[in-house]
Amino acid sequence: MSSQSLPAQAKQLFYYLFEQASLGIAVEDLEGKVLLANPALCSMLGYREDELCGMSCSQFANPDSEDDWALFQQLRAGVIDHYSLEKRYVRRDGVRLWGRLNVSILRTSEGESPLVFALVEDITERKKVEDALKKSEEKFSKAFRESPMALTLTSAIDQRYLDVNETFERMTGWLRNEVIGRTPFDTGIWVDPTQRLEFVKRVLAEGAIRGWEVHYRSKDGTQRVGLGAGELIEIENEPCILSVIADITERKQAEASLTNLSGKLIEAQEQERTRIGRELHDDIGQRLAVVAIELQQLHEDPLVLPEVRSRTGELYKRVSDIAADVQSLSHELHSAKLQYLGIAAAMRGFCQEFGEQQKVEIDFQTHDLPSPLSPDISLCLFRVLQEALHNSAKHSGVRRFEVRLWGTADEIHLTVRDSGTGFDREAAKESRGLGLISMEERLKLVNGTLSIESKAKRGTTIHARVPVSAERDSMGAAG
Repeated sequence: MSSQSLPAQAKQLFYYLFEQASLGIAVEDLEGKVLLANPALCSMLGYREDELCGMSCSQFANPDSEDDWALFQQLRAGVIDHYSLEKRYVRRDGVRLWGRLNVSILRTSEGESPLVFALVEDITERKKVEDALKKSEEKFSKAFRESPMALTLTSAIDQRYLDVNETFERMTGWLRNEVIGRTPFDTGIWVDPTQRLEFVKRVLAEGAIRGWEVHYRSKDGTQRVGLGAGELIEIENEPCILSVIADITERKQAEASLTNLSGKLIEAQEQERTRIGRELHDDIGQRLAVVAIELQQLHEDPLVLPEVRSRTGELYKRVSDIAADVQSLSHELHSAKLQYLGIAAAMRGFCQEFGEQQKVEIDFQTHDLPSPLSPDISLCLFRVLQEALHNSAKHSGVRRFEVRLWGTADEIHLTVRDSGTGFDREAAKESRGLGLISMEERLKLVNGTLSIESKAKRGTTIHARVPVSAERDSMGAAG
């Protein structure tokens, strides 16, 4: 290829690229008049090529583009030979659009005035997205700052606090500049490091968590309780954790007061049960026994008329039955077996007495039970058994029940099962007729829980469980 053919080919290549380019291209003189415009620029601005050529660039540029005019003046004066910026353009139909403009001097042959070479990229859609993101960020920022909940934003990588809102400052007493840049593992920070580490692990593993109870220390040293939630989000390509915390200290204190009150009421109830149980056994039961003996003596006295002996025999049987019922009620109110023989013997004895009294069959089994159990745990489970059996006998419609009492390494379990009609637990709670609330309240006092499985015509299983730690704590407190 000869050197003389290169300029012709270069010119041909330039025109080809000029026509086919997706970017808008214009060649202008130093006054800003358009000399050449490619199809992409004509399409972008809504003009034909013959209309655009000869126009001043100021005719389709946003009149507010002062920066562009100042830079163009510097280009004309030879102070700079190129510049770039984002600016607004006005289409022929009046629609405004955004363009990314790159301008440079195009040197021509010696002695001829230089030309201006301009590349314009339509970035209208990108600007719309950026504006939407900016508005979204502004809304998020406003919501973050003004939220009635305490909000924190931390890095998921190194756990640094990136931001906290005003509610956080009011709630904890820690100011934003005292927290930002620090981590929960710094000495004196507001939240327990171990608890925070577990919170972070859960958020990273699950993406989001709800209902996390957090214990924290306000700046004045007050210990408080919050209910938090966390979500893994991404900000500027960095994984972050957004935490929301509501202060529930007063609620927890109220719950503790209610639990304490409930405990005192149950304690008073037990004392009254013990008193009544002993009086039934030691007084009324003994007096009924004396009456029964005297009636028996009359029944066996040959000097008494036959019809009187027959009547006294009937009365003797009725009084004996009443005495047996009083004795059973006395044992139910206050079980001496529970006090002296332990929970297994007490439950077995109660199941036997209850079965005989109610004419039902109770299969009681126990295994792996730790010994000894504290009085609080024993009494709690014994009362749950009584309530559960009474409910089952009254509502299940069957005459056979299974009772299981056993221990594991972590918990003590009690189940009462029947194959009867079943019931709706929520409806039962609202009716307050099945004693579920009573069982739950008793179990709460020993950190236990109650679960119920019940389906219509497929029976009911009541399952009480108490953590071994609660049993140990109770024993330690008693000792």
